[in-house]
Parts: sequence; C-alpha cells; structure tokens
Amino acid sequence: MLETTYEERRRLESLDSNELTKLQLDKLNALLSTILPHNTFYASKLSGIELPLRSLADLDRLPYTFKDELICNGSDGDFSKNLTYPIEQYNRFHRTSGTRGHALVVLDSDSDWRWWIDTWQFVLDAAELTPRDRVFMAFSFGPFIGFWSAFDAAIARGCLVIPGGGLSTLARLDTIRNNAVTAICCTPTYALHLVEVAAENDIKLASFDVRRIIVAGEPGGSLPAVRERIESAWNAKVIDHGGASEIGPWGYADEQQRGLHIVESEFIAEFLSGESGKPPADSELAELVLTTLGRAGSPVIRYRTGD
Repeated sequence: MLETTYEERRRLESLDSNELTKLQLDKLNALLSTILPHNTFYASKLSGIELPLRSLADLDRLPYTFKDELICNGSDGDFSKNLTYPIEQYNRFHRTSGTRGHALVVLDSDSDWRWWIDTWQFVLDAAELTPRDRVFMAFSFGPFIGFWSAFDAAIARGCLVIPGGGLSTLARLDTIRNNAVTAICCTPTYALHLVEVAAENDIKLASFDVRRIIVAGEPGGSLPAVRERIESAWNAKVIDHGGASEIGPWGYADEQQRGLHIVESEFIAEFLSGESGKPPADSELAELVLTTLGRAGSPVIRYRTGD
C-alpha cells in the first residue's frame, strides 16, 4: 500500500515557498529530534549547536557532510558511520559503485525502505505508470542500489514487475517482447545497447508495447541528443531519475524534459559555487547539497553530492 496518495503528492508539489519552508523546517527538526543523541556520528558533528532550528535560514549553522566521513572499515562490517540504530534494526544492504573513491556500504531499516518506496512514487507519477503496466527491470540486482527501490515501488503501485537479472541482452529483448512489457528501468547506456543488439538481430523495437523507459545512474536521460536517440528507436518516452544510495530517490524528470525536479517535501536542496562554496552567481555551475528529511536510520545532513 502506498503511504502517500497521488493527490497528496500533487499537493506537496504545489506548495508555495512559505508553506514548503515550514514543512521542511518541521520535518528537519523532527528528524534531528529522532536521531539525536542515538546517532553518534551526528551527535558529534552537531554538538554545541542550538536545536531545534528556528528557521531554515539557520541551516548554514549545520556542518556539511562528505562521503569520505561516512566510510568505515569496522570489525563488525564496513557499514556507513551515520547509522542511528543498532545493526539488528536494519534489513537492507547496498554499496555504492566506488567510481568516485572508496565504496560506501549503506543500510536501511524497514521504515527507511518504505520511505524509499514512497518517495519513488514521484518518479512513477512522472512516468504515468498504473497497475495496468508491466515493468521490466533490465538490471543485474547486485549490491549497487540501482533499481532495487524501483522494483518494490512498482510492486507497491500494483504493476506486474519482471526482473531481468542474469539474462543476456537478447534474452531480455525476448522477454520484453513476449510479455508485452510497457515500461523498462535501466541506465541510458543500456537502453542504447538494447537498441544496438536489436538492430543486429533484426528486431523492430518500435513494434514493442514499451511506452516508457525510466533511466538512472547516468546523466543521459536529461541530455537531449541521448534522450532523442533512445526515444526514436523505442518509440517510447524517456523519464529521467536522480538518486543515490546514501541519499535516496531525490529527483524526477519535469514534463518538458528540461532536467530534474527535486522532491522538496523529502529533501532540502542547496546549491553552492564550486569555486567559493557560497551561493553561486547567475549562470555559474553549482554543486548540489542535499539533506534527507524522512530517512532516520541513515540520515545525511547537508550532504555534498559532488554533482
């Protein structure tokens, strides 16, 4: 069962700036009250800071969190340092890819995983998926977060979800065609690889039932040239998504496909100049900094994403 209804998600998306600021402040203070002092990582980082915060303008009193701070090589496991609860309260294990340094092991409690699934519904809304859809996961289902959360989110929505782990690309194409799949979850690169293998085997993708391709893990879904190649080959619409193991499913494509919306009811977003670390000037590239508002077991506060 979905915890937030479609109507409520639309309402949250339409909050004015004052309503949104109040919601974010209330959720942040509730999160801090929940995790402190049990979360020793943040108890140390936030020691001496007066809480609760009275305004989001006080957010800059809180220190940044960096990925390297969270990495741990412990005798009980390489679990991230920002855990709030004893290990026994966690039941999901994922590990980052390690493409930007050391891999980070991230754990989620049952309630945190329900938050993942609920927040993923914003992405599925953007894709306009319904219980009538059949969703194929063109993903290997290893320890990388990938589409694990998408899998459970689509099931929660009532879709028929088909795993593709362990199958060759050709076998995946056969499964997609033979089972009237209407939506695919994969990386942009793999969507294009499916196109190449289909061409090599004289398979006409445009004749398939696929109408949506949800992509993540790479920036291609928001790059017009890449997106158009995928859409023209599949005769389907590409829906981009942004997320990370240590953060959660923070972004989804806007209707005009200009980029990604941030789920601001579940994340506080800041944008910092890569040069000065201060708010960026007009037209300056900025780094995205995110604070989770609903993930108490593995929270990140003012997390420097590097993106």
